Amino acid sequence: MTKTASSRDLYLRLLQYVRPYWKAIALSLCATAVMAATEPMFPALLKPLLDEGFAKPGGQMENPLLIPLGIVGVFLLRGVFNYFSSYGFSWVSNRVIADIRAELYGRLLRLPSSYFQKHASSVPLTKIAYDVNGVASAATNVIVTVLKDGLVVIGLLGWLLWLNWQLTLICFALIPAVAWAMRTFSGRLRKASRAAQVSTANMVQVLQESAHCARVIKVFGGEAQEAGRFLKTNNEVRQQNMRQAVAAAATNPIVQMFAATAVAVVIYVAQVQSASGQITVGSFVSFITALLMLLSPLRHLADVNAPLQRGLASAESVFQLLDEAAERDEGTVDAGRAAGHLVFANVAFRYPSAERNALSAVNLDIAPGQTVALVGQSGGGKSTLAALVPRFYNPDSGSIQLDGVDLQDLSLHSLRRNIAYVSQDVLLFNDTVAANIAYGDMAGASREAIAAAAAAANALEFIERLPHGFDTMIGENGNNLSGGQRQRLAIARAILKDAPILILDEATSALDNESERLVQGALENLMQKRTTLVIAHRLSTIEKADRIVVLGEGRVLESGRHDELLVKNGAYARLHSLQEQTESLREPA
Repeated sequence: MTKTASSRDLYLRLLQYVRPYWKAIALSLCATAVMAATEPMFPALLKPLLDEGFAKPGGQMENPLLIPLGIVGVFLLRGVFNYFSSYGFSWVSNRVIADIRAELYGRLLRLPSSYFQKHASSVPLTKIAYDVNGVASAATNVIVTVLKDGLVVIGLLGWLLWLNWQLTLICFALIPAVAWAMRTFSGRLRKASRAAQVSTANMVQVLQESAHCARVIKVFGGEAQEAGRFLKTNNEVRQQNMRQAVAAAATNPIVQMFAATAVAVVIYVAQVQSASGQITVGSFVSFITALLMLLSPLRHLADVNAPLQRGLASAESVFQLLDEAAERDEGTVDAGRAAGHLVFANVAFRYPSAERNALSAVNLDIAPGQTVALVGQSGGGKSTLAALVPRFYNPDSGSIQLDGVDLQDLSLHSLRRNIAYVSQDVLLFNDTVAANIAYGDMAGASREAIAAAAAAANALEFIERLPHGFDTMIGENGNNLSGGQRQRLAIARAILKDAPILILDEATSALDNESERLVQGALENLMQKRTTLVIAHRLSTIEKADRIVVLGEGRVLESGRHDELLVKNGAYARLHSLQEQTESLREPA
């Protein structure tokens, strides 16, 4: 988007979300038009009241109830149509908010893993939770104000022209002055709104971290430090909001000053005209009343610049997320039920902005049903290699094949349908036990199948002891369960999926001995007849693997069975010896 055309293009894009509700918009506009048309009726009723009522001998009209009833009728009519207008536009506004949020969330689900490495999780959350409200305000509320108050201005100006065109021309001098004031402060408002969005995202990030790390904060006495972080971000939000308020508040008094000047000139000219008999008392009062009534919609039209600029700034933020490139999925081949033959051919990969490759010239041939353990020092490329299989990332060079087909040629859904994943950091949802086991493609699984998967994962015993069994809510990320219980639920989820390829990312490294025994037994059930990639932390857990691959600085250093690698006395033997020494030091004397 070019700088000169950005505001227009942004607004036209916003209106695309309003277009599906054009019928509701049209009805609301009709109600708005009727309401605006009644606006000049009140000053119009004052003219006959003064000229034919108070000014006549005796001070009474032929039908004294006519004008009072007319005033009541005008305001009753305005109230009814104002209700329908407000309700209609509010309905459209909330539908637009819901539509944009749904589209944003859909985009969020399709973003590549690299996006979440570059951006804090608070960034998309802030856009979805907060920025969308500003977008809807610009898309609907601004339209309402412009149309409603614009029609009122047109109606009142028409009445003013009919009463006294000379005095009305004086009022037209307001237009360039108001336009100048709005243009002057538009840029400042937009800039302050952008800064406020960034500050809000930073504040949300601090809140997320405080909730997630609550125990660390308490144990290490970090309350004061976190309070200071929040105070800083909270103050940044306040400062940016005040910058918006200053720019918005400056517009209103400037417009009012121009208006007051116009009213003063009108009163002076009216006195001159009255002296020469060109204007009656009723005409003058009607004119002044209409002119004063004109100030309110003019002020609203001047004030609309603030929410418009905030809305356009929010639109920029929202559309940045919507325009993020989704995961590349150009594959058209359906993998079906894969056999699980994986081949890594000269694979290289480097993370964005990294100084060196995470993987370089990796070659592996993994037969169907084979268990391959990936070991090595931290940063050696184990997790990166495993992450390339479900295409969380794509290799920079080389290729990965599944059953002879390049992963790039497979559709993402069909590829991932063949993969189950269990990590050290168990990811669960704030739902029931059953819903966490039967998740995603398996959401329609029977209770019998869920129970069988739980039994195979050594989880059935503890599930049956829960207050509501499989229907027990487990809390955010399973906070109501122990680490071993959460891990076994994740394994049950993988067992139920029954995928031919299994990725285990240090699935037992953070467990106590008893939990590790139960989880290891569940993993052995899960690994049967599956192609399995095991990222191992404790070497003792992978001694039975069909093959052990030692990675260092992104390259394959060694490959073979446990006994073979010990005999070679190479990198694996050194790792094994070092871990034995470490564990012996941990044993009680």
